[in-house]
This record gives sequence, structure tokens and C-alpha cells, in this order.
Amino acid sequence: MNYIQQAYKGKRELWMFLLTALLISGIFIINFIAFLFTSKEDMEKLYETMKAIPSNISLVANLLPFAFLLGLLFLLVRYLHERSLLSLTTARKKVDFKRIFFSFFIIVTLTVGSFAVAYFSDSSQVELQFNPVKFAILFVISILLFPFQIGLEEYLFRGYLMQHIGILVKNKWFPLIFTSVMFGIAHSANPEVAEMGFITMVFYIGTGLLLGIMTLMDDGLELALGFHLGNNLMAALLVTSDWSALQTDAIFRYTAEEANTTITEILLPVIVFYPIILYLFSKVYKWNNWKDKLLGKVDEPVQENYKIIE
Repeated sequence: MNYIQQAYKGKRELWMFLLTALLISGIFIINFIAFLFTSKEDMEKLYETMKAIPSNISLVANLLPFAFLLGLLFLLVRYLHERSLLSLTTARKKVDFKRIFFSFFIIVTLTVGSFAVAYFSDSSQVELQFNPVKFAILFVISILLFPFQIGLEEYLFRGYLMQHIGILVKNKWFPLIFTSVMFGIAHSANPEVAEMGFITMVFYIGTGLLLGIMTLMDDGLELALGFHLGNNLMAALLVTSDWSALQTDAIFRYTAEEANTTITEILLPVIVFYPIILYLFSKVYKWNNWKDKLLGKVDEPVQENYKIIE
């Protein structure tokens, strides 16, 4: 059974799916609706208010709801759908933590490496603001709470929605595209979008597409979990700015009052680096049959091959 077919291992009535999806994704839906009906001036005032809150308190307040929602998602999958959490995570017999660590290592290495090249090439708009005490507090908060944030996003978008939409529409390409777009929309209220324009959505949707392809090709969430965690930790710990979604006591800070990122810099990761990352993973994990794994049909397995709750 492939990753999407894991949803057949539990109860899958439509009302169960709609109820779970609404309860868990409600925070993203509310944020998006509020973003659509809030003026630019009001959004700027809101961002300024958020900046006035101590960064670590703001970070905790932003991340704690994800812990609650992830726990709720797990409870609904386990007791409403009567599925194992393993089936929500991977098609393997057990979670492959080596995959999580490898993916985490790849994105951290790429992020630190590319930042180092840019910093030593031109550091005129970057300042070192390292404060050992403040950074230590930030580090502890990040290590404790970011796994819940990225866990919710991965288990919701690449996990629950990918699987259940896949068995509803009986194919793989639609849930891949749909969850990638929804992942982008979920980040549309981030300050970066207001600062740099909707071209930033290409990056978010492209990232969702990258993580979705990883999940389908590898038949599990492990690579996506490691990649997403490494990316978000670096966003919090390495460098911050006044116009970023995360205001933290990171090691470095961009001093520019406005984002001066070009369209090329936004598109470069999606067009160049993401395909390279996928190529690397494909060689390491020997991916093949791309067409079927990304575009193929989703058929219900023969009943004797699966059971509710493993």
C-alpha cells in the first residue's frame, strides 16, 4: 500500500473528514478570511502591535496553538477514524528517523551555507546581534515548540488532507496541487507577503509542492518533517528582520527597513534549489516511477490486505 492508501486503514466517512478538516484547519481559514477583509493600514498597525510584544513571548503565543491542534488531530485520527498514527506518518512498518535527520541536515547546511556566502560577499545590511542569554532562551523555545508547528502543518497538509482527498478523488495529482495551494494560502497573512507582494506566494506554494512531492515519492512524511523543521528553525535562530513573520533574538538581523528581495531571489530556490534537492533525495532513496507516484490513480486495496487500527 502506498502513502495515500494508508487512509483505507481506518473509518473514512465524509462527515468525519469534513469535521476533522474544519476543526484543525480552522485557524488557517480564519486568518485568511481576516486577511482578505482587513485593510493594508490595519494590517500594518497589527504588525506594529505585534512587534511591541517581547519577541520570546510573541513566539510562544504564536506556537502554542499548534501544539493543541496537533494533539487534537492525532486524537481525531486515532479515535474518530480509528487509524494508527503510523499510517498517518508513513507507509513503512515504522517511522524512519534517519530520513528525518538527513533531510534536516540538508536544509540546515544549505541555509547556513548560502547565508554565509551572502554575508561575506556583502554584509552592509546585516548586523550581528548575538546575545548569549537571549539566544539560549530562544533556542530552548524553538526546540520545544517548533516541532509542534511544523508537525501540525505536515500532518495536516501532506498527511491528513493529502490522504483523504486522494481517496476521495481517486488520484494523486489533485491532492498534491490542492494541498500545495492551501499551504500557500495558509501563509498569505505573513508580513513577508505584505512587504514583498504576492510574488512571495510562489515561494510558499512552491515549498508546499516540494514537500508534497517528497511525501508521495518517498511514501512518508519523514523527509518533509525534517526539511520543514530545519527551515523554520533557521528562520528563527539564524537571521531575523522587522518585516519577517518571526521577530526573534536571532544571531543576525537584516537592518534594511524594507525588504529589498528581488523576484529572482524569491524564485531561485523554487526553480533551482528545490529540483536539486529532489534529485539528491531521488538518488539517495532510489526513487522511480515518478509518473505513477505523482499522477497515478488511487485504488482501494483488497480488503484482506489491511485492517482498521494496526
